Amino acid sequence: MIEPRPASLDPAGFIRANTVLQAPPHVPEVRLHLADEAMSLWERTEEALEELGLPPPYWAFAWAGGQAIARYVLDHPEVVRDKRVLDFASGSGIVAIAAMQAGATAVTATEIDIFARTAIALNAAANGVSVTASGADVTAAPAGAFDVVLAGDVFYEKPMAERVLAWLERELEAGTVVLVGDPGRSYLPKDRLEAVAEYRVPVIRAIEDSEVKHTRVWRFRR
Repeated sequence: MIEPRPASLDPAGFIRANTVLQAPPHVPEVRLHLADEAMSLWERTEEALEELGLPPPYWAFAWAGGQAIARYVLDHPEVVRDKRVLDFASGSGIVAIAAMQAGATAVTATEIDIFARTAIALNAAANGVSVTASGADVTAAPAGAFDVVLAGDVFYEKPMAERVLAWLERELEAGTVVLVGDPGRSYLPKDRLEAVAEYRVPVIRAIEDSEVKHTRVWRFRR
């Protein structure tokens, strides 16, 4: 059993010590530093990070929405090819990495958590691609800096969902293509979306409510 190391000393070392480099089941083209023992590692890692006032280790899991978007852009590379792409609330960086593999000109992955940004950098390097990991609040920035915005699993809390929706509406007005991956989170604005793909995504039962999540990739409509 892997024991967490002090997170305050070395984020990269902490991630390497508490994860295993492996391919998520729905996107075997990508390798990520992922938790190998889901619930026990979540609890132990969360406790270690809470001492530093950091969020739980969302970056250590390949969530259903992210796997779905990554699968979609790899199967439909024309969506991101030769484009500037933003992967919002990137987590592990799976979507950002898939976008680069699919031919994006440049990809920025945003995350508020320094450990997530470190995981994104480690995962990008493991896949031989370059991704810019940023802590900037893009929801408050002027719209139109990217050609495509990709977001997985971002509509699970009402305050965040409302803020994200307002920002995405500004991006749509600026001509940005917006795609969202979601397995049916509570605050998904379905009235603004059209489904472009559906998948059955294997997930970890310990952190979801099943072993497979019926997940859609949605395109935002104006």
